[in-house]
Amino acid sequence: MTADLDLATLSVRQVNAALQQAQEGSYRVLHPGGAHALACGLDAPLEISIDGHAGYYCAGMSKEADITVMGNAGTGCAENVMSGSVRVKGDVSQSLAASGHGGLVVVEGSASARAGISMKGVDIVVGGDVGHMSAFMAQAGRLVVLGDAGTDLGDSIYEAEIYIRGNVASLGADCIQKPMEEQHLAVVSQLLDRARLDADPASFTRYGSARKLYHFSIDHMDEY
Repeated sequence: MTADLDLATLSVRQVNAALQQAQEGSYRVLHPGGAHALACGLDAPLEISIDGHAGYYCAGMSKEADITVMGNAGTGCAENVMSGSVRVKGDVSQSLAASGHGGLVVVEGSASARAGISMKGVDIVVGGDVGHMSAFMAQAGRLVVLGDAGTDLGDSIYEAEIYIRGNVASLGADCIQKPMEEQHLAVVSQLLDRARLDADPASFTRYGSARKLYHFSIDHMDEY
């Protein structure tokens, strides 16, 4: 049975308190109206549906919960997500899953600038495009994009992996194209299956770190 939490009569604080106190169950958040910080700080295996558009920092710091936004989401969606899943049926604004440590984040539409910034282990799958400086300083995890990527993709990237099916406007510092081998095809196939998005893994190009930017080199000591 699904319990309804209606933002037409409850405050965001009351809705979040109810979700944070729950240990299990299914919940539907009604009339979200673009409210900020919905379904944040959760730490239980809940199933949550937000019945409309969400504002900034939706599903931030979430652990174990499976959260679905039935519309669009604003800046910082799934920021610092730890585990579980976040799915947005529409588009998201900038800084998707910033500093995300784990779990799966799926955007069926497109994401704006800096998607996956400083990601630390989260898996992100975007059905549309991503904006400029996506995966900036990404440390670990995988970013899969079925559409195009904006400028400076993977700037200052560490050991995260990027897979883009469409065009890339430009690569950022220390980000290079890498061979797409069998294990990488398997990774993309698995993530597409988990995201429930359809594409041929062989149509993706892999990008990652050249590993030159963050290692000291005596040959370039004068540049430090």
